Amino acid sequence: MKKEIIYSMKSPYRDDFRITGYRFGKGKKSVAIVGAMRGDEIQQQYVASQLVSRLRHLEENNMLAPDHEFLVIPTVNHYSLNIGKRFWSLDNTDINRMFPGYERGETTQRIAAAVFEALKGYEYGIQLASFYIPGDFIPHVRMLSTGYEDIDSARMFGLPYTCIRKPTPYDTTLLNYNWQLWGTKAFSVYAGRRNEIVKDDTRMLQRSILRFLGKIEAIQYKDNHAAYYSDVIDETELTTLKAETGGLFYAHKTAGDEIRQGEKLGVITDALDGSTLKNIYSYTDGIVFFVHNSPLAYQESTLFKIYNR
Repeated sequence: MKKEIIYSMKSPYRDDFRITGYRFGKGKKSVAIVGAMRGDEIQQQYVASQLVSRLRHLEENNMLAPDHEFLVIPTVNHYSLNIGKRFWSLDNTDINRMFPGYERGETTQRIAAAVFEALKGYEYGIQLASFYIPGDFIPHVRMLSTGYEDIDSARMFGLPYTCIRKPTPYDTTLLNYNWQLWGTKAFSVYAGRRNEIVKDDTRMLQRSILRFLGKIEAIQYKDNHAAYYSDVIDETELTTLKAETGGLFYAHKTAGDEIRQGEKLGVITDALDGSTLKNIYSYTDGIVFFVHNSPLAYQESTLFKIYNR
């Protein structure tokens, strides 16, 4: 294992800002893995750190395939993580919306440029990502439909679903999008939530990535756990249920639950007198793909996403 500084920046108030990368093996650029891009992606950073530990063990025991190089960047934004803030602590910009970056631009553009320079050229890229809305996801691999997406490779993770989404102009500055344009087969992996370590979800994410590395014959890995042959879905197939009013939100269902049309999914209550403002019912049979997990619901915020097979 080789530990290196991907990017560093002087700070007048605290220790220097450093992004640390861990390289394993030698040879062609095989797989790059990025953990927390935002300051509240605790689970994502934890899984990335566990992958560093696991790859170090595999390397020490000569279980990495020859002519394969791996790069793991556990966190890109630990300044914000240290103070519990999601975006860049000084100007509230999102580093994951700054790619491919600009080395003479604003701070987050410079950070993105340095990170992207380190990540370019890898055959596969894996990002441990989080959704813009706080909530729980059913485990899945997500890809932007750029014409370069690789569904067969996405299924090698063995997660229940592979979700394809048509990019909007707003998405052209994402790491996943730019990775694909620069010739890397890019995957964003989602499971559970972002701001806490959920044991079952973290284990599933770690196993899915190791399973993928084993499938491409980059490591020696015996998978003793059942894997899925992913259902491939388009994000437009998901039924979105939004809050018709704001208030305190309580969900009756969790991600992965099977539901019936007309079944009660949750309730929004008045924050002052406790009266019921709105009961949320499903419009369709299906599976809860995503559920909002914040106790506060704002009008028009997404509460559930339902997948109907």
